[in-house]
Amino acid sequence: MTALPKPVDLAIEGMTCAACVARVEKALGSVPGVSKAEVNLATKTARVEASGASLASLVEAIEAIGFDAAPLAPAKAGEEDSRALARAAQAKRDALIGLLLAAPFLIGMAGMPFGRDLMPPVLVQFALASALQFWLGWRFYVGALKALRAGAATMDLLVALGTTAAYGLSLWMWRAAALHGHAPHLYFESSAVVIAFVLIGKWLEERATSETAAAVRALGSLRPAMARLVTDSGEREIPIDQVRIGHRIAVRAGERIAVDGIIVDGAGNIDEAAVTGESLPVARSVGDQVIGGTTNLDGRIVVETRAIGAETVLSKVISLVESAQASKAPVQQKVDQIAAVFVPVVLLFAAITFAVWLWQSDAEAALIHAVSVLVIACPCALGLATPTAILAATGVAAKKGILVRDARALEQASDINHVIFDKTGTLTQGVMDITDVVFVDGISREALLADAAALEAGSDHPLARALRQVVSAPLAPLTDFKTVPGGIMGRVNGRTLLLGNLRALHDAGIETTVLTEAAERAVSAGRGVSFLADYGAKNALGFIAFFDPPRASAKDAVAQLHALGVTVTMLTGDTIGSAQAVAGMIGIDHVIAEARPDDKERIVREAIAAGAVVAMVGDGINDAPALAAASVGIAMGGGTDVAIKTAGLTLMRNEPLLVPEAIRLARRTGATIKRGLFWAFAYNVVGIPLAALGYLSPVFAGAAMALSSFSVVVNALTLRR
Repeated sequence: MTALPKPVDLAIEGMTCAACVARVEKALGSVPGVSKAEVNLATKTARVEASGASLASLVEAIEAIGFDAAPLAPAKAGEEDSRALARAAQAKRDALIGLLLAAPFLIGMAGMPFGRDLMPPVLVQFALASALQFWLGWRFYVGALKALRAGAATMDLLVALGTTAAYGLSLWMWRAAALHGHAPHLYFESSAVVIAFVLIGKWLEERATSETAAAVRALGSLRPAMARLVTDSGEREIPIDQVRIGHRIAVRAGERIAVDGIIVDGAGNIDEAAVTGESLPVARSVGDQVIGGTTNLDGRIVVETRAIGAETVLSKVISLVESAQASKAPVQQKVDQIAAVFVPVVLLFAAITFAVWLWQSDAEAALIHAVSVLVIACPCALGLATPTAILAATGVAAKKGILVRDARALEQASDINHVIFDKTGTLTQGVMDITDVVFVDGISREALLADAAALEAGSDHPLARALRQVVSAPLAPLTDFKTVPGGIMGRVNGRTLLLGNLRALHDAGIETTVLTEAAERAVSAGRGVSFLADYGAKNALGFIAFFDPPRASAKDAVAQLHALGVTVTMLTGDTIGSAQAVAGMIGIDHVIAEARPDDKERIVREAIAAGAVVAMVGDGINDAPALAAASVGIAMGGGTDVAIKTAGLTLMRNEPLLVPEAIRLARRTGATIKRGLFWAFAYNVVGIPLAALGYLSPVFAGAAMALSSFSVVVNALTLRR
C-alpha cells in the first residue's frame, strides 16, 4: 500500500445536498490513517489529510456509500473553466427540456384559479410525466438507490420518493376512474413540475458556482504557455515547462511576463493588477523583481528566471486560494452536523403527516401532503449557503490582492477588534532615509559617509542600502572586517574603523561627549543613530541619523480601522523614540517598543486572553511566532516566506490599506453566510409545516425548494459587487 505523502484532492460525483457532504466526510474519516477530511458541495471536491491511508482506500470508502471518486488532477489553464462550462451547459439543457415538457401542465395550472380546464388529455399527461419521471428524473432514482444501499437518506431519495408517490397516485386514480367511468382528477402535474423545478434549481446552482469560482480559476490563465528564451544565437520560443532557473526570458511591450525573476536588461511599466491587485502600473528596471503573469506595458525587458513551477508567486497564489475554497468555515461544520440528521427527521415528519391525513381524510390527501413535505425539505440551500459565499469571497479577495489561506481565517477575521502592527516594513517603508550627518573637526560630511559606506559594503542592512543611495563615488577597499556587539569593524584607507551604536563605542573605550548632545536630539526625534569612530586612535568621528518614514497610506489605514471600531497597537523591536515618532505621524495611540520575537508572541497571547480577537500584521521572520499566536495572522506580501506561510491572510502588496479592506470583506462575508443560512432554514421552518397542514401542493413545494437554492446562491454573488 502506498501512503499519501501530502493532502490529496478528490473529485466526487453524485453529491446533491448537505447530507451527502456529511456522509462523505464520515466515510473518509473512518478510513484508518485519515486525520482530516473536508468536503465542498459547491466545488464537488474533497481534501483529505492522511498519514497511513492509500488513495485506493479513500476511493473505495466513497464508492461504498454510493458516490464516484477520482484523484483531482491539476487543471491546465482553461481546463477547469471548460469542465465547469460543460457542466453548466448540460444542466441548462436538462432544465430547458424539463421546462418544455412541463409547460402544458403549467398552462393547465394557470387556468385552475379561473375555473378553466386547460390540462392536456390524460394520455398526453401520462406521456409527458413519464418522460420527465424516468428520463430526466432517472438520476434521482440512481442516487436514491445508492443512498438506500448505504443506509443513508439524501436529497435524491426525497425527490425520488416524493415524485414517485405523486406519479404512482395519478396512475392509481386514473385506473380507479376508468373502472368507475368518471373523469379522473390526477396529479401528474405534481411529479412533472417538481422534477422540472428541481432541474432548474440545479442549473442555477451550476451556473452560479461556476461564475463564482471563475475569477479565481482565471488566475491560472495568466501564465503564458510559451516563453521567449534569450540565447547567444538570438531569441527562440519554448514551452513554459521547459524554462529553467537562470534562463533569460525576453518580454516585449504588451506581453505577459512568463516567469518570476529579476530584470537584467531594459525597463518598463508593469501592470500587476491581476496578481497583486495594484491598480496603477509600476515602473520596473534593471535589478527589480517581476512576477510571472503580470503584463509589460511598454519597452522590452529581459528577465533572469529565479522561480519556476510551484515556487512562482502565481502558483502560490492559486494554491492558497484553492486551499481556502477546499477548507471549511466553523459555521459550515455546524451546518453539516445539522444536515446529517435533517433528512431522517424529514422522512419521519412526512410519515407522520401521511398518518394524520389518512386518519382525518383519505389516502389521496395523505399522499399529496406527505409528498409536499418531502419535496420542500430538500436541503440543497443548506449545503450551498456557506461554500458559495466562501467561493465568492476568496475570488473577490484575490482580485484585491488579499490571499485567504483557509475559510477559518476569513470567518475569524470578521470578528477582529484589535490589530497589532509590526513597524518596520509594515507601517513604514522599510527603507532608511539619512536625515542628519554630524561630524567632528577635521573630517567632511562626504568622507564620513564614504567611510561608513565602505564598512557596510557587503551588508544588506537598511542603513547600508541608504548609504549606497547617497554615496556615488567608488568605495575604498575593506579588509579585516568583523562584527562586534552593537556594530561592525574593518580597515578602510589604512585605519581601523568602528560603526555602531553608543554602547559599541563605549565598550571600545571611545569617548563620544562631543557628539552626545546632538545625538540625543536626534534620538528624541525618533531617529536611529550610528556612530563612526577611529578604533585605533580612540576618536569618535561623527554619527549618521536615519529614519524609516511611514508608508503614505499608513495614516489612512489606521483611521479606517478606528472607524471600524478596531483598536490599533504598534509592536516593534525598535527604540521607544523611533516607535513613538512613527506612531505620532500616523495616529496610533498604543505603542510597545523594544520587543523581542518572544515578547511579541507573549503580548499577542495576553491580548487574546483579555478577550480581544487579535490580528497581527507583520512581514519578517521575527514576526512569525506572533502571526501564529494571533487569532488571525496577516502577512505583508513583500515579507519572508516564513511569515506568509504562518499567516491566515496574505497581502500581495505592502499596502496597509488592505488590512481594513480585508476586515470589511470578512465582515461582509460573515453577514452573507448568515443571510444565506437564514433563508435556507426559513424556507424549511415555514414551508414544512405549511405543506404538512395542506397549504402547499407538491408543485408549489418544488418551486419553493428551487427558489431557496437560487436565493442563497444569488445572496453569495452579492459579494462580487
